[in-house]
Amino acid sequence: MAKALFIIDVQNDFIEGGALGVEGGTAVAEGISRMLARNPDAYEFVIASRDWHDPDNDNGGHFATDAEPDFVGTWPVHCVAGTYGAEYHDELTTRAIDHHVRKGMGEPAYSIYEGTTEEGGTVHELLDKNGVTEIDIAGLATDYCVRASALDAIEHGRSVRIITDLVAGVSPEASRAAIEELARAGPDLITSEHVGR
Repeated sequence: MAKALFIIDVQNDFIEGGALGVEGGTAVAEGISRMLARNPDAYEFVIASRDWHDPDNDNGGHFATDAEPDFVGTWPVHCVAGTYGAEYHDELTTRAIDHHVRKGMGEPAYSIYEGTTEEGGTVHELLDKNGVTEIDIAGLATDYCVRASALDAIEHGRSVRIITDLVAGVSPEASRAAIEELARAGPDLITSEHVGR
């Protein structure tokens, strides 16, 4: 049995000043790095996802190209593959990441489970291969990709904890609702002070 940390979409376009900047995004990046430095042996695997959208299409309707984005199912152009906006934020310690996952290549994708590892496999396969049964989750955004990733991890039979001081959302109201939904679905809600315990 092994434990993994999911770092969800801590990318420049989701940080303050980015195309879809989330208030508190920089603090999340800094906090994840501090937490990993304090607890270098807390996780057997650190797995980070990134939106990695195609530059030449609307990614299955994910990008609003013909109308204003509704910020629910359609969004401004963001995290285009190979651009600065798609890169990890500088405050995130990437040397701690064992596996990188790209998602949303030509289609909408919120959950890390919808992505592809650098080796070309799925996250589910990666976890099964390495005997990962416990997952902590941090990153952006609480009300979308963190929520979707947590629900998928539960569906795949993992024990899940949300690190509540290391997530930030698009909307405060939607983020609170997402945390309440996740608490009902089964994950434990912890703070970064409880990591490593």
